[in-house]
Amino acid sequence: MTAPVLFEEIPATTGKLGRITLNVESTLNSLNLEMVDLLQTQLDVWSKDDAICAVFIEGAGEKAFCAGGDVQALHASAVATPGGPCEYAEAFFAREYRMNYTLHTYAKPIVCWGHGIVMGGGLGVLAACSHRIVTEKTRIAMPEITIALLPDVGGSWFLNHMPGSSGEFLALTGASINAADAIYTGIADRFIVSEQKDAVLKQLLSQAFTPDSESNHALVRHALRPFAQQSIGSWPSGQVEPHMATINALCDGDSVHDIIDNITGQVTDDPWLSRARASLAHGSKFAARWIYRQLWETRHASLKEVFQAEILLVTNVVRNPEFAEGVRALLIDKDRSPAWQYASSREVPDAVVDSMFEPPWPQNPLADL
Repeated sequence: MTAPVLFEEIPATTGKLGRITLNVESTLNSLNLEMVDLLQTQLDVWSKDDAICAVFIEGAGEKAFCAGGDVQALHASAVATPGGPCEYAEAFFAREYRMNYTLHTYAKPIVCWGHGIVMGGGLGVLAACSHRIVTEKTRIAMPEITIALLPDVGGSWFLNHMPGSSGEFLALTGASINAADAIYTGIADRFIVSEQKDAVLKQLLSQAFTPDSESNHALVRHALRPFAQQSIGSWPSGQVEPHMATINALCDGDSVHDIIDNITGQVTDDPWLSRARASLAHGSKFAARWIYRQLWETRHASLKEVFQAEILLVTNVVRNPEFAEGVRALLIDKDRSPAWQYASSREVPDAVVDSMFEPPWPQNPLADL
């Protein structure tokens, strides 16, 4: 049986490059608990290994870097103990967030090849790396509104750092974006055409890495820069930057209810805005309430505080029947007719929203980050 994550240590001119391949092509390299643990263990080992000077992370196949977490496994955990602790799901999120925090704070350069589908937990990995590459095939989304989850794995961090109201708009609508949008919104650094991948790896391996991480970051930038310059003519047309005035106007409401009304009530023939409108209209309005509040409450939070806030909220979310129903309708029965608990955001009692932000345990499992 092939391992779900492959690890390789490749000699460079001096030092070594650690190569990580998410290797479950049949599920678009979606993350499960085993994969998270494998990643955490290897990252910890390499962080202490002076021979490893940089890391390169990719997804197997051409379709996806990583389509997110294994949502069906999370659903199975949630329905096994309705309303109570969901052992697998809660362990998965706590350990996934810890692994993402490790990526964000890793001293050594980590190059992420964000090719193909990059969603949910995959975007959490991409956004956390220090050198983030996107290609002409990159397709990014945080579509959690459709299954009553939340843009997590650091989403409360990177969405709040996007220009204007773009992060809020993407979180509420789950709108799909491409490589140009990823660079504009700050979740990627360089666009390189996918056919250059082998050449990029070869160039990284030709570097004379040193024991100094700061110098190695400079060497990685030096290696990647020419490929990005050669790829300028192949940039796709973005959606976020051209729509910024509209996005900011739609999100300029006196309350979350006004913003939802603005987005779902807009009259537009624009395909991208139309898809965003439909996604929010059909998504969970209960989830829209907790997504909006989560972004607001973490807008000035540190990275550590973001992950601690996300694990609190997501634990309450997976214990709530709204999540199980959202996954059932979209991914299990695939009838696309979820029976949401509330028909509109105004019907959700404020006290119920408040309860989603109450600690569900005596101590936060990420208190020691």
